[in-house]
Amino acid sequence: MDERPETELISIPATPRVSTPEIQTPSGQRSPRPTSNREGKSSTAWTPTSFISPRFLSPIGTPMKRVLVNMKGYLEEVGHLTKLNPQDAWLPITESRNGNAHYAAFHNLNAGVGFQALILPVAFSFLGWSWGILSLTIAYCWQLYTLWILVQLHEAVPGKRYNRYVELAQAAFGEKLGLWLALFPTVYLSAGTATALILIGGETMKLFFQIVCGPLCSSNPLTTVEWYLVFTSLCIVLSQLPNLNSIAGLSLVGAVTAITYSTMVWVLSVSQQRPSSISYEPISLPSFSASVFSALNALGIVAFAFRGHNLAMEIQATMPSTIKHPAHVPMWRGAKVAYFFIAMCVFPIAIGGFWAYGNLMPSGGMLSALYAFHIHDIPRGLLAMTFLLVVFNCLSSFQIYSMPVFDSFEASYTSRTNRPCSIWVRSGFRVFYGFISFFIGVALPFLSSLAGLLGGLTLPVTFAYPCFMWVLIKRPTKFSFNWYFNWILGWLGVAFSLAFSIGGIWSMVNSGLTLKFFKPN
Repeated sequence: MDERPETELISIPATPRVSTPEIQTPSGQRSPRPTSNREGKSSTAWTPTSFISPRFLSPIGTPMKRVLVNMKGYLEEVGHLTKLNPQDAWLPITESRNGNAHYAAFHNLNAGVGFQALILPVAFSFLGWSWGILSLTIAYCWQLYTLWILVQLHEAVPGKRYNRYVELAQAAFGEKLGLWLALFPTVYLSAGTATALILIGGETMKLFFQIVCGPLCSSNPLTTVEWYLVFTSLCIVLSQLPNLNSIAGLSLVGAVTAITYSTMVWVLSVSQQRPSSISYEPISLPSFSASVFSALNALGIVAFAFRGHNLAMEIQATMPSTIKHPAHVPMWRGAKVAYFFIAMCVFPIAIGGFWAYGNLMPSGGMLSALYAFHIHDIPRGLLAMTFLLVVFNCLSSFQIYSMPVFDSFEASYTSRTNRPCSIWVRSGFRVFYGFISFFIGVALPFLSSLAGLLGGLTLPVTFAYPCFMWVLIKRPTKFSFNWYFNWILGWLGVAFSLAFSIGGIWSMVNSGLTLKFFKPN
């Protein structure tokens, strides 16, 4: 048996090779092609020491060449280099690995805060002050802990990087079970978020146009569905950026706009006079069962406010990693900064929004409340700027949440053809996905109810699965506090997922009743 140092990285099992022409990927990178050394062995991994080759060493004497070659072998042996699947260089998630802590902060903040925070006062109107603040605080601490788990598990096996959430699930639960458990909620979360972004983005563009245009608007303005189509078209144009690192600038725009409009929304709300008929008692519904289901849906909205864990592994995969400088260090540094600002956004919006509107909060959230109650009180330019910032944030968030779906499309294509997607195939996938999301959004225009259902169905991705993964991969001492703590959190997450999903389905079925109670006086 070949004995190697413990720190050696695991290489990919050999598979039959198909001769592939050396072409460029859509982003301009040259696709990896198997090469052979003088012993005839295949070498597919690019490493930082690849420059130590005969053509570069030809002017150097034989002793120096031997020293450099030995140094190269030593670096590879002690595990400073990760041997990657060549297919990873063709896919949007892992095509570029020059990320850093700044990119991690931008991506996590763009994914972690956005339109879903604007709906939190809707949840408070069903939960009230005490349960609303308690549930929001618990959810924030819980998801921050599970994010730390995912960051640590990215390279739980020396030399093996779990670049995608599904890969980590397969490592923990097994190939088939992990695929079934993780694939549906992660894809559903990405596609569902994209659909909700089209809804809120299109509605916000319509309100922005009405504010700017005012009484000068034409007699035949665009309908809501047409605004959805305009927003979807803009998303498709921006989605042509090739990989996750290439949208770091968009994530920065999304992060800055999210912080800005979140602050503006709650400051503008609390600075205006409150409606005279405001009440802070939870909304009373005709029956006890209706009240219970509405409360469950509200908790699902709170859970949905902290989505983004389905992107944690993918964001960390864009960073270089060595034994001396592992990727989890900059990733966690960026995540801490991002979630500090997330807390500064979601808590003031939830508390300030409920204080300003109470149980009169419209089902559309804070933006609808501003437009309904203060359209004549707030300067039109300031209100228009707030709505425009929301549009920019939705455009940016659509890109990062759609990237895992783009990656899945291209992974299926490259595994079948053994070559990277051409620019036309890649563009076709993204256009197709954009319009599919548009059609789903037109068919399900229930933003608050959709948020509760999304929060329930995808809750295990954020709150349950990471706890199970920690126990199954790290294997803490049986019956220890760590063991009990993670098992309990995991099963609580599964139970909450079932309950919140039922509440979300009930809310969608009874959306007419919900809208009646949210109609402002």
